[in-house]
Amino acid sequence: MFKNVYTTGLMLFIIVMIAFFITNIFFRDVDYYRTSITLNAFFMPFVFALGAFFSVTTFVKNSKTVSFREAYGRAFIPMFVGGGLSLFSIFAYLNYGDSSSKDLLNYQYIESFERSLTEEYTKGKNVFKPDSEEMKDIETKYAQGLERIEMKRQVGEDMFSMKYFAYVFAGYSAFFLLFSLFFGSFFRTRTYA
Repeated sequence: MFKNVYTTGLMLFIIVMIAFFITNIFFRDVDYYRTSITLNAFFMPFVFALGAFFSVTTFVKNSKTVSFREAYGRAFIPMFVGGGLSLFSIFAYLNYGDSSSKDLLNYQYIESFERSLTEEYTKGKNVFKPDSEEMKDIETKYAQGLERIEMKRQVGEDMFSMKYFAYVFAGYSAFFLLFSLFFGSFFRTRTYA
């Protein structure tokens, strides 16, 4: 089942898309932005690591010697294929399929920034004296933060443009490279002279 790295990549793609659609359908009204960020931060790396692990261990079971390059490729290719296909599909779905999800996520993205900024300001108000230098500094930074948020609203910043998806894919690719280095080093056959 996991002998072909591209098949493993397709399976990773299917798992990611199932998780995306479950989140999109069932968690849309429950802080959709925060739920999707949590999913991307914790669930996706676990799924990709598990797929790479199965790909490498299946290859190692059937081979007597495994080079670093073979183990590295067995780990990297499924993660890259699964990650690339899933990000491209999510981009296409949000931009061309369901623009209401995209609008909701963009709105909640800005709202979450404003909420966290207000929470930090409230904490600062409770800690510092009202007329102190620190409080004046906090009020200045709070006003600047509100201005930046208002600018994002006026411009209509789109977090789901091709530029941002390219940044996300670059981040995922860096994770794939580092994780593949680990698998390549760990699973290579050691020879002692």
